[in-house]
Amino acid sequence: MTLQQKINVTSQKKILTLDGGGIRGMITVEILKEIETMLRKELKQDKNFVLSDYFDYISGTSTGAIIAACLSLGWSVDKIRKFYINSGEKMFDKASFFKKLKYSYEDIELKKLLQQEFGKKTTLGSPKLKTLLMMVMRNSTTDSPWPVSNNPGARYNNKQRDDCNLNLPLWQLIRASTAAPTFFPPEKITLGNKKKYPFVFVDGGITMYNNPSFQTFLMSTLGPYKLGWKTGVDKMLIISLGTGTCPEANENLSPGDMNLIYNAKSLPSALMYAALNEQDILCRSFGKCLCGSELDREIGDLKNQNMSFPVQAKLFTYARYNAELSRKGLDKLGLSNIAPEDVQKLDSVDHISELQQVGKAIAKKVSREHFKGFI
Repeated sequence: MTLQQKINVTSQKKILTLDGGGIRGMITVEILKEIETMLRKELKQDKNFVLSDYFDYISGTSTGAIIAACLSLGWSVDKIRKFYINSGEKMFDKASFFKKLKYSYEDIELKKLLQQEFGKKTTLGSPKLKTLLMMVMRNSTTDSPWPVSNNPGARYNNKQRDDCNLNLPLWQLIRASTAAPTFFPPEKITLGNKKKYPFVFVDGGITMYNNPSFQTFLMSTLGPYKLGWKTGVDKMLIISLGTGTCPEANENLSPGDMNLIYNAKSLPSALMYAALNEQDILCRSFGKCLCGSELDREIGDLKNQNMSFPVQAKLFTYARYNAELSRKGLDKLGLSNIAPEDVQKLDSVDHISELQQVGKAIAKKVSREHFKGFI
């Protein structure tokens, strides 16, 4: 099926969204493997069937943007897994002593990897992309989130524009989406004739869309995006994958501990955690949630819940696969052998095998019933 056929508004739509999370993207990869295996079985397909054959729109932030681009290009999950295992250490190439005052890792090797794997000349508008693809980054120059897609109907994808986003190198947009502050240097991208004033981009994980699920729904249905996909539990499926959460409760915290260093360290992760939960809550509220862990002790998992304000019907079917990477969360997954600190960090390249174990444990939640009506 061509990209234009996937855009066609008359058919059911399947959307896949992938959170940011650094090397914890290995968790996502293992969940995707289970989904790919299940779909091959249910659709009676061989090993040549890949997730781009099933999903119409794939979106991702940060490491999720890397995986989303791989999937959209038609990669199998095995190929993505191999890429992460073989390239994990190269992605996190430690910076020199003086540069560490600005960031922890160089981006030279990462750029080479992305150019090698995705093609230096492959653009966002490349026909190689088999699905709609959206990646989230933050434009620090304009102080705004940039969810960029290859949707041919989008305003800034008009090929008559000098600054048409479809002309931008795919690898560079991925690099921008993964430029986590304090971890990697920002990425400068020149749009059109703005050669004297390139925009400076950083990781999309520090926007409200580290979990891009509800934003992808909006970009599929709101008028200005010109897709106009139909809503309904039998018309749209959204599958959302997390990379694990790790809220840090601190019972001994006092107001005096909250200094500049404490805030600089804790606020970004706190905002990211709140943002991904907000996107999840919105999806569970406006969609029919079939799978999702408890959000908190007050609202639970929001399955089979209705709004008090007028909503005629749920707008889509929704499943969320994620887990808490705390001691309690890992024990619940049956992973008492894994230390939380080994899988919580965004740069835990020495613990890829443990991250895979976490992903495989979460993947046990994947069920044919979550895809019922879309198979």
